Amino acid sequence: MMLKSAGLLVAMLLWAPVLQAQDLMDWLQDSVQIQTTNHASKSVDDDQASILTLEPRENEMFPRVSPDGKYLLTLSGKHRKLVISRRLLENGDAVNIVSDSDELSFDSMAWHGNHSVSFLSFRADSLGLWQKPVTGGVVRRQLRLDGAMQRALLLDDGSIIAVRMHTIRSMGMATAPHRLKPHRFDNWNQHGKEAHLVRISPDGVEQELSAGINPSISPDGKRLVFSMQAGKNWHLFMMAVDGSDLIQLTEGANIDVQPTWSPDSKWIAFTSNRDGANAGKPHHHTKTNWDIWLIGHDGRGLIRLTRDKARDGAPSFGNNGRVYFHSDRVVRKQQRQRMQVKNSPKGFHIWSVALPAKVS
Repeated sequence: MMLKSAGLLVAMLLWAPVLQAQDLMDWLQDSVQIQTTNHASKSVDDDQASILTLEPRENEMFPRVSPDGKYLLTLSGKHRKLVISRRLLENGDAVNIVSDSDELSFDSMAWHGNHSVSFLSFRADSLGLWQKPVTGGVVRRQLRLDGAMQRALLLDDGSIIAVRMHTIRSMGMATAPHRLKPHRFDNWNQHGKEAHLVRISPDGVEQELSAGINPSISPDGKRLVFSMQAGKNWHLFMMAVDGSDLIQLTEGANIDVQPTWSPDSKWIAFTSNRDGANAGKPHHHTKTNWDIWLIGHDGRGLIRLTRDKARDGAPSFGNNGRVYFHSDRVVRKQQRQRMQVKNSPKGFHIWSVALPAKVS
């Protein structure tokens, strides 16, 4: 940089008699700006992500884009109160509250088509999967359930893919599990529970499919991608919704979780603590650095999508060539000004990043 600056100074002296003073200042400013831009473009932490939501003193987490790409659901927290809100994808503005009192819905809320949502609830004195219009209205129970469940997904044939929780027992005694908080970044950690994926038919017959958590169903409803633990590591797996054709997609000494499908079912985005330099190396686990990665449905084409020292997680594909995720990365001054927020907000907010050309 010093050599470049010296060369620039020599050029200025040689051309000074020819250039007018204002032209010289403009030329100098443009040259310094070009050098600064080129230097910044080489930053490994600059992924050109854009912030979508920035509510003062509020966390916005776990974005879920609607199938038509017009809205997204977010889990928002303010003053220790959680709500599921529907927002416009184009600018992040809140449209309406979808749920503000049902604790089980905070972890299980999912789109079912463009106009309704399904969620777990313990209303009517029993656990069940319920469905209602996203704009509000009649709430209808789809299926009565029992036991401890999370993240139930309603299929078009009326069956359910859900995560059933089993208490871990040691020396004949059940451990005392910590209460899972749905707004935790690491929602795959169950603390005293084992997670298994099950499929429940409309008449209540349950079939255990596999150990695993964070399930996501492909847009065509035929495949299921999820995360399964292996020791201290977590890998992505894929199988048919009936439990057949089990395939492992990722491997290594990493934690790969929170997978989700692209609209064309060709790509899977997920949260991982791997990085480009150390991916797959033993004992390379970080507590604070998480990024969004992509992998093809065939297990090929691993791509790092975000690059930041913060925690990026819970990706969701839009139909506009972007992936939406939550992150507690630093909000820059220019971003705060654009969002008309004066103070430096902390916590999680919704961001988006463009897909590579070969993916979009």
